[in-house]
Amino acid sequence: MKQIVWLADSLELVREFPTQARTEVGHELRRVQQGLNPSDWKPIPGIGLGVNEIRVSAGTAHRVFYVAKFAEAVYVLHAMTKKTQKTPRQDIEISTKRFRQLMNERKHK
Repeated sequence: MKQIVWLADSLELVREFPTQARTEVGHELRRVQQGLNPSDWKPIPGIGLGVNEIRVSAGTAHRVFYVAKFAEAVYVLHAMTKKTQKTPRQDIEISTKRFRQLMNERKHK
């Protein structure tokens, strides 16, 4: 099973989710660790190739952006609570920046 690597403040953001949403995110990430798809997800190629979004609705909409295409780990880029249909530009930019940093770090190993 792959380990989970939380980038920047992504773990703290998930910890701020309501209990039900946190529990569901945990179950979904466990599925990803086991090589399975989450129950509700979609690819987000605009952030980066291989970036997916876990979608959890527990009263409000919660999202977790992650990359699982590498053998060693599942990298959680960012987490957020959605207040509108459209994902805020700031959250996309944060995720994109973290994805690029991850790719640069992997390139220089």
